[in-house]
Amino acid sequence: MGETAKIILDGKEYEVPVFTGSANEKAIDITKLRDLTGYVTLDSGYKNTGATKSAITFLDGEEGKLWYRGYPIEQIAEYGTFLEVSYLLVYGDLPTEKELRYFTDSISHHTLVHEDMKRFYEAYPTHAHPMGVLSSMIASMSTFYPESQNPNNFRDIDLTIHRLMAKMPTLAAQAFKVSIGHPIVYPRNAYSYTQNFLHMMFALPTYEYEIDPVIEDALNKLLILHADHEQNCSTSTVRMVGSSQSNLYSSISAGIAALWGPLHGGANQAVIEMLEKIKNDGGDVSKWVAKAKDKNDPFRLMGFGHRVYKNFDPRARIIKKACDDVLNKLGIHDPILDIAKQLEEVALKDEYFVERKLYPNVDFYSGIIYRAIGIPTEMFTVMFALGRLPGWIAQWKEMIEQGEPIGRPRQIYTGHDLRDYVPIAKRG
Repeated sequence: MGETAKIILDGKEYEVPVFTGSANEKAIDITKLRDLTGYVTLDSGYKNTGATKSAITFLDGEEGKLWYRGYPIEQIAEYGTFLEVSYLLVYGDLPTEKELRYFTDSISHHTLVHEDMKRFYEAYPTHAHPMGVLSSMIASMSTFYPESQNPNNFRDIDLTIHRLMAKMPTLAAQAFKVSIGHPIVYPRNAYSYTQNFLHMMFALPTYEYEIDPVIEDALNKLLILHADHEQNCSTSTVRMVGSSQSNLYSSISAGIAALWGPLHGGANQAVIEMLEKIKNDGGDVSKWVAKAKDKNDPFRLMGFGHRVYKNFDPRARIIKKACDDVLNKLGIHDPILDIAKQLEEVALKDEYFVERKLYPNVDFYSGIIYRAIGIPTEMFTVMFALGRLPGWIAQWKEMIEQGEPIGRPRQIYTGHDLRDYVPIAKRG
């Protein structure tokens, strides 16, 4: 018998197994705890609960490590393309040239969306938030591909995966174009994944849009850095919805809805809103830094520190250079971005921030890059969703292939004790 842990309840001793992960993580396996003891565990927010065994992403917040399928994020972001990394996450290994060519060609040939979906855009309010639009558009795709509604039809899973990877950038860009009253730009199969998205976002019929390689490289890195991040809120949502045997489209739609929240994917949008607040107040960075240090002041700097990474966010180190490259190449003079650079300098040098590990995180730099290249604030979380898509797909696919049971958390009831129903005429 392997390693075990002992639990003593009501004077009785129980032995439960200890599971060791491939990175030497330890977990007490309480799968049979309720059957053995009648007890359940209480862990609000699941911060100490391992809901699954996964071979996709390893994250060590104390050491600042992030691995995709065993490859460190530093190498992946430096040498990989987004589609190459997507293949790695979904299928488990880096692709050969032949495999990557097939994967890329298949995605390129599925970028068009059904023309009937244009009518959906017409029904949304003009200024509808693109995350709400994207979530509902992805959910509706299952109605166009009814064969995808059976998650156990493994023959069609690859096709569904390729369709999702191909069509989500198209739907996201179309949502943006409709929101600003511009004509929809159709995809071009000759472009790379990131080139195609930039083209659909910013091209107009009146002129030829030129794709800046510095911007393309920064976008490629951003998508890679966001591609997966272990069992976070949106990923857990995708797995929970999928555990009911819901199809991949509806599971991803639910993940988009979870990502929309300001405590999750909305953080990079909150960074720009904070910077705009500082600008509108006169742009005095020192004043707002002092407010952030004042424990009696409710103001908090957005985009600094991380709830998982305790020392540094490895993704932030990578994207900082891309951010500097974009700003230097474009030569933008934007007071919002000037304030951001001042805040960055303070956070990297000021003893208060250094001691508390309040370093600029990936949300801080991604928001700056998106603003610099012309992506509006309300589209920031959509960009996050585009990057996270292959991770969500990989997690859903792993969950289906492992035959995981339907998710069904327990609770501790804190309501009234048993009481009798009182007819309405007798209620005081």
